[in-house]
Amino acid sequence: MALTVDDGTSSSVVGAYLDFVRANGVRLTFFPNGSNPSWTEHAATLRPLIESGQVQIGNHTWSHPDLTRLSDLDVADEISRNESFFVNTFGVSGRPFLRPPYGAHNDRVDRIAADLGYPTIVMWWGSLGDSSVLTADQIMANARKWFLPQRIVIGHANHPGVTETFDQMLALLRERNLRTVTLNDVFTHAR
Repeated sequence: MALTVDDGTSSSVVGAYLDFVRANGVRLTFFPNGSNPSWTEHAATLRPLIESGQVQIGNHTWSHPDLTRLSDLDVADEISRNESFFVNTFGVSGRPFLRPPYGAHNDRVDRIAADLGYPTIVMWWGSLGDSSVLTADQIMANARKWFLPQRIVIGHANHPGVTETFDQMLALLRERNLRTVTLNDVFTHAR
C-alpha cells in the first residue's frame, strides 16, 4: 500500500510524520507544497530519509492552486517553482510524479506537466479524509476502509488529529499484513 501525504501546512504534523516513519520503518511519499515553511524547517530530518529511499517526494505545486484555473505560464511556474525548491532544499527532484491540488487536472495541465518532466499524474484510491479537521476515530474509520493491498491512500500533514492515529495505523497495517511502499517502489517493482 502506498501511503501518500500532501500539503504540510502544519510544521508539528510534518515533524510527527517524520518521527513516525523513522521509528517504525514506514515508507511513504510526501507531496509537499514548498510555500509551506514546515518543509524547510524539517529539511535536515527529511533529507536522510529521502537519500535512503524510505521517503520519496512528488510535486504538489508551490502553493496549492487549482491548476485548471491558471494560465499555461502560471501552471508551469507552480510546478517549476516547487521543483526548484526540492532540488535546492533536498537535493532531489520530485519527477516524474505530480499530484494536482484537489485532483484537478485536464489535458492541458497534463501536457504542461509532462513537458516539465512530470508525465505521471498521481491520484488516489482511498483517503484518510483529513484534508479537513477530523477526530482520530474518524480518521481511523477511513483507514480501516482504505488500507488495502494495491491502494494509493492520501493523507494530509495539516491537522493534528492524524498524529493521534499513528500507533493505530501501524497496528492496522500489521494486522492486514500490508507493506508500505513509495511510488518509486511500486513503479520500479512493476518494470
